[in-house]
Amino acid sequence: MKEHCSHRADCLKLIQLILDGEATEQQLARAKANLESCKPCIQMYQLEKEVKELLTKRIEKRCCPEQLVATIKSRILSFS
Repeated sequence: MKEHCSHRADCLKLIQLILDGEATEQQLARAKANLESCKPCIQMYQLEKEVKELLTKRIEKRCCPEQLVATIKSRILSFS
């Protein structure tokens, strides 16, 4: 298992794509192979996953008032 990652920034971008559900099958396969052999990437994946889960639990989701949505749609349509 590798103790150092020479592509840390690229690996972080890939991990974020995976956690956001935006990675392609090819990216998933590449990440899986990397995570099986790179200790820093495993740790980075675990940390990013925990942060995402924490934020998802802590952030309150609020809907916009219907009047605001209607006003925005109206203004967008007026530019067309």
